[in-house]
Amino acid sequence: MDIEGFVKRKLREGRDDAVIIAELRNRIKEIKPGIHPDSLDRLSKAVLEEAKRTLQIDDELLGAIESGVHMGEFGVGSRGAGDFYVHEKIGELIGVTDAVVDSSALSDSGVIQVPASGQHRFIVVTVDGMHSRLSDFPFIAGFHVARAALRDVYVMGASPVALFSDIHVADDGDVGKIFDHIAGITAVSDATGVPLITGSTLRIGGDMVIGERMTGCVGAVGVASEVVTRADAKEGDVILMSEGAGGGTISTAALYNGEYEVVKETLNVKFLVACKALIEAGITRRIHVMTDVTNGGIRGDAHEIAKVSSVKLVFDEARIRALVNTKVLEMLERHGIDYLGVSLDALLVICPEDVADEIKAIAADNDVRMDEIGRVESGEGAELVVDGEIRDFTPKFRESAYTPVKRAVGEAISVEAFEAMKRKVDSAVEKALYKRERLKAILRSRGRGEGR
Repeated sequence: MDIEGFVKRKLREGRDDAVIIAELRNRIKEIKPGIHPDSLDRLSKAVLEEAKRTLQIDDELLGAIESGVHMGEFGVGSRGAGDFYVHEKIGELIGVTDAVVDSSALSDSGVIQVPASGQHRFIVVTVDGMHSRLSDFPFIAGFHVARAALRDVYVMGASPVALFSDIHVADDGDVGKIFDHIAGITAVSDATGVPLITGSTLRIGGDMVIGERMTGCVGAVGVASEVVTRADAKEGDVILMSEGAGGGTISTAALYNGEYEVVKETLNVKFLVACKALIEAGITRRIHVMTDVTNGGIRGDAHEIAKVSSVKLVFDEARIRALVNTKVLEMLERHGIDYLGVSLDALLVICPEDVADEIKAIAADNDVRMDEIGRVESGEGAELVVDGEIRDFTPKFRESAYTPVKRAVGEAISVEAFEAMKRKVDSAVEKALYKRERLKAILRSRGRGEGR
């Protein structure tokens, strides 16, 4: 619970100080039943005091930008249309950079070129947040977020050389969560030979967030002699996909739908093995696109690739289905979860037709199934062929609802509501740009920092 947020909300409602203190004391006691009455009184009064001092700061640099749109209602982090829109806006806010690959490419990794010449001319950097619903399962969370970070480096055609982590546990969380999480990360590190070399460990919100929630991220750094991006799919290419058993998303679906044994299906490093083999074989220079099926499932990835490559992707549903882990697919279908709209953690490769057999053979030599699931045509967007019929394949507003809570929240939103929120988000981006320019002007006036 965010006790600072609770107090500020009550202050905005115009509640009396004594009423706020009384309510806050009760909330804190629910989570910290053993707290001493004197400590409870001091903490409640101190929170109120700090909240009042920072509630309404009338300063254009210090005051927070508000769009009037909440993260949840816009679907941020839910791997659908709202989430994709926000990431596009982040790219616009960052602007054009000198990077080889930056946020404008809608890629999960960034790439810079090393000034000095040599075999590894490029450095690839990525960071992945752990699945928010795996807070009570730190080991599984660590395993999957580390694997995700390495995936994002590998699909750029790079060899990962280091991992780093950031772990945040709320005030009442058990310290053991830290070690459990790191054990999961280093299980992947040890299996792949990529060391975890640095990181950070903090409390969520310091003293202002009580409870046991955990969150964090793992990043990875890789090197490459050349890179593969999402923007090079070409008409006439074929689309290949490896077998997929899922990662953090499928583990979450299994846990919160009571199918615990399915989690074990996700505990593998086959994706990483396949990518490493392709890189070592030198075939990545002949591949046009490599990506992982994660962002809202293959629906989301297809949408992003088609957009940045200016082509149309056509998929055969039966061929995709055949590459999904049987136990995972059966679980998803038992609970009415659209498998095309969740992260399968499969490898997606788009390449010229004459390269496809060689790629499949390399994967097979490393005990990884891979097959053709579609083709690239002229046009835009993505299509799905089901029993000979062409169906629309655009992402939903949110990824497939894969837990009871997500089903309660829902997957859809009206076009009118979405467009109205987009206008508010656009306005917030404009305010952020203005704020940045104001600070840059101040820095220039002080004789430091030319900026962009």
